[in-house]
Amino acid sequence: MTQPQFNKIVIFGVGLIGGSFAMALRKAKAVTEVVGFGRSAQPLVQAKQLGVIDRIGKDVAGEVGDADLVLLATPVGQMAGLMAQIAPHLGTQTIITDGGSTKGDVVRDAYAQLGGKVAQFVPAHPVAGAELSGASAARSDLFQWKKVVLTPLPENSAGSVALVRHAWELCGAMVSELTPAQHDEIFAAVSHLPHLLSFALVHDIAKRDNRDLLMSFAASGFRDFTRIAASSPEMWRDICLANRDAMLRELQIYIAELNQMSAALAGRDAEKLEQIFRTAQELRSGWTEK
Repeated sequence: MTQPQFNKIVIFGVGLIGGSFAMALRKAKAVTEVVGFGRSAQPLVQAKQLGVIDRIGKDVAGEVGDADLVLLATPVGQMAGLMAQIAPHLGTQTIITDGGSTKGDVVRDAYAQLGGKVAQFVPAHPVAGAELSGASAARSDLFQWKKVVLTPLPENSAGSVALVRHAWELCGAMVSELTPAQHDEIFAAVSHLPHLLSFALVHDIAKRDNRDLLMSFAASGFRDFTRIAASSPEMWRDICLANRDAMLRELQIYIAELNQMSAALAGRDAEKLEQIFRTAQELRSGWTEK
C-alpha cells in the first residue's frame, strides 16, 4: 500500500474550501489524519460527523508542531490573528498555506506575524467555490480542473512551493503562479467586482417596497447574474476591504462604462449600444473556463 504523502494536516476554517480540501486529499488517499479548528463548536461537530475531519482540534500548540501542512481557510480578515497564534508553535518542517481570495494583505500579515518563519508560508488562492458555505457544502471534486494560484514569497524554498503545488494537484486542480500584486489586480476585475455588482443589484431590489412583486417575476437572467450574491457576506466584506485600492480602480472603470451606455441610451444611439453589446457577446461567447 502506498504511504500517504501527508501524515497530518491541520485546517483552520472547515467550511467549503477547507472541507473540500480535506475531502479531496482523503479521496486521493493522500492524508492520514485531518484536524480541524474553528471559531465555534457546532460546525466542527458537523464536519466530524460528515467525515470531513478526523478530529476537532483542542490545542493549537499541540497540533501544529508536528503537522505536515496547515491550511488557513478562514475569511482573510481572520488570518493575521491565526498566524500570530500558530507562529510560536510551528514545527520546522511544517508548511503553511491559505485559501484567501486576496494575496497582498495576506502576505503583509505573514511578514508581520510569522517573522523569521515566513519562509514556511506559501500563499495560495483556489479559484473555486460556490454560493453555499459550511462543511455541509464541501465536496471532494470542488477543485477538479479548477485553477489554484500560488503567489510564492522570495523566502520560500523550491521544496515548500512544490509541496503546496502537489497538495492542490492531488485535489485535481491546475496550479499556476503570479505575484501577489498581479493576483489582486486580476481578481479585482474578474472576481471581486462581479461579486460587488451582484450584491449591489440584489441590495437595490431588497430596499424597494415592491421587492416581493419584483422577485415574483425574476427569472433566469436575474438568477444567473445574482447567484453569487448568496455568498458569505463576511467573507466578501473582508475581500473587498483587503483589495480596496484595486476594487476602487475597477469600480471607476465600470462606472465610466455605465455612463457610456447611459449616454447611448439617452441619445437613442442604437449603433453604439449594439457595438457595445456585440463586443461583449463576442468575448463572452469565445470564452471557455479552463
